[in-house]
Amino acid sequence: MGGFGVAQTTAWQRARATRVVGRVGRVGTAMAEVGRHVTFAGKVLVSLPTALVRYRGQVVREVVDVGFGSKSLVAGGGTVGIVLAMSAVAAIMVGVETYRGLDLIGMTTLSGMLSAMANTRELAPVVASIALAAKVGTGFTARLGSMRISDEIDALDSMSVPTIPYLAGTRLLATMICIVPLYAIGLVATYIATRVVVVYVNGGSAGTYDHFFNITLGPEDVLYSLVKAVVFAAVIVLVHCSYGYHATGGPEGVGRAAGRALRTSILAIGFLDIVLTFALWGLVPEVPALGIT
Repeated sequence: MGGFGVAQTTAWQRARATRVVGRVGRVGTAMAEVGRHVTFAGKVLVSLPTALVRYRGQVVREVVDVGFGSKSLVAGGGTVGIVLAMSAVAAIMVGVETYRGLDLIGMTTLSGMLSAMANTRELAPVVASIALAAKVGTGFTARLGSMRISDEIDALDSMSVPTIPYLAGTRLLATMICIVPLYAIGLVATYIATRVVVVYVNGGSAGTYDHFFNITLGPEDVLYSLVKAVVFAAVIVLVHCSYGYHATGGPEGVGRAAGRALRTSILAIGFLDIVLTFALWGLVPEVPALGIT
């Protein structure tokens, strides 16, 4: 019996050691993958001057594709309609819940203030970025992934074409060019949708709403909000291009890469949104025009 117990203990220890080794191996693999993506992002950023100088035509084509697409909006075309629709729908819900919540405490006059703060600081940049990730980012992953599994990227390398500036740098430049007008469209849509809900649907005072909205919204808020949108867009492009560039496993692998890239970019948006909100507006929000902190 003693020998059996020793053998059983030894087998248990071996199994435990195997599990520990497996966990360490998975952690090492995950860290290596993170390092690969970070290295790729650094190479893309360094290659931007090359992409701008040598591949201006490709940048222009990517700008058209990112903004308007190659087909109609109904058939899955550009990002303009998607950002506009998603921003308007989200802002409608902000208007509904804002008015209902303030009505419970008899402070519906502050609807304009909350609209200016919520839409500008949080809703518009996050919604526009998620739309960009879902529409543009997944397209980047699919295209680069299909090029990788069909050996097109290897063919470009064999012809001495720098694939990182040509494939990823041009897409990052195009997105940086497009994000400003796209974001402006989404931001205006949030303002209009929330105002329509508060004033025309719920019967709020238009003058009171506009007064609090105008004194709350400052140019620095819009600028900071644009900074958030630009940072989110850059991260989205870098993440999706990296996953597509390193895709393996055939068409199924490209699909998995697109899903992982979308999950990663959405998580990154959520994390960066918190960090940038505290960095740009401080830990304690302020409304200087009203003397509120």
